[in-house]
Amino acid sequence: MEFVIPIPSAPVLPVAESTACFPVRRIYCVGRNYADHAREMGGNPDREPPFFFGKPSDTVVPRGGDIAYPPLTANLHHEVELVVALGGGGRDIPAAKALACVYGYAVGIDLTRRDLQAKFKDKGQPWEMAKGFDQSAPVSAVMPASRCGHPTSGAIWLSVDGTDRQRGDLAQMTWDVAEVIAHLSAYVALAPGDLIFTGTPSGVGALVRGNRVCCGIEGIGELEIVLV
Repeated sequence: MEFVIPIPSAPVLPVAESTACFPVRRIYCVGRNYADHAREMGGNPDREPPFFFGKPSDTVVPRGGDIAYPPLTANLHHEVELVVALGGGGRDIPAAKALACVYGYAVGIDLTRRDLQAKFKDKGQPWEMAKGFDQSAPVSAVMPASRCGHPTSGAIWLSVDGTDRQRGDLAQMTWDVAEVIAHLSAYVALAPGDLIFTGTPSGVGALVRGNRVCCGIEGIGELEIVLV
């Protein structure tokens, strides 16, 4: 088969303690999945059905590192999240069977152009450009579930230049991983290679050029980025 342009390379994530790689198909994100974050964003902290948005797969930055401060924003925010890496999929997956689809877990940062998001929301416009810009999804190596299990609790944290910004526990998620997969699979057919960002605890805030951001999740790993 002849192609008119070179085939783009597929984004991949390293697998922890291995030479293997995890190919990334799609990226889904859950909005406001921690009650305290919903409150700080002016939303309803009650257990309402989850909502989802996406990022292009090539926004992934494997293992973090230097991140270019994006254009058209003066209010770039950090959001540390547990990332689910799917090894299976399907449509209308029952929550009781959802964890069988999980290959592993990683630490991710959902970078957000908060000022653009607010402007788009005020106008009733889509806000993908506030979320899906270049390098907006740094992700650590994937820890296989065969080694870490399926965490339902554990510290999740983020610091900027050594100062704590976010600190919570996975047990605070409004919808747990199995429930998130079940809800999301009602909208779309999930498949191996999909990543799901599962929401962030409170404490999100602005970043400036030169900031060093360190974050981690107990039993999963750590991630570091520098805004340049």
